[in-house]
Amino acid sequence: MSGDQKSLILVVDDEESICLLYQAELEDGGYEVRIETEGEKVLDDVAFLHPDLVVLDIKMPRVNGLDLLAQIKSRYPEVRVVINSAYGSFQKEEAIRRADGFVVKSSDLTDLLRTVGKVLT
Repeated sequence: MSGDQKSLILVVDDEESICLLYQAELEDGGYEVRIETEGEKVLDDVAFLHPDLVVLDIKMPRVNGLDLLAQIKSRYPEVRVVINSAYGSFQKEEAIRRADGFVVKSSDLTDLLRTVGKVLT
């Protein structure tokens, strides 16, 4: 990113409260943030918004986050993706290797903020 332009992050989680919490924290960290609670809309959002980073939940109704990860990386290889899951066991999944980062959901967002910062630098 150059000059004053903020990195754009798309936060995807079926729980709106998590999206809003992450949005507030990431905006406080200097990022521009959009949220999406419907997994089936993510590819359209990525095509329209051209985010620098997608923070992506795995377990969502009607859509599997690992499938979305593969589709995002296939269609938009320049978009970085951080998987954000309540299930640390997913770190062992082969499909996770396509992600640029993995964070286990927690009420302490330090790890999320650190991972996002690292991926975007």
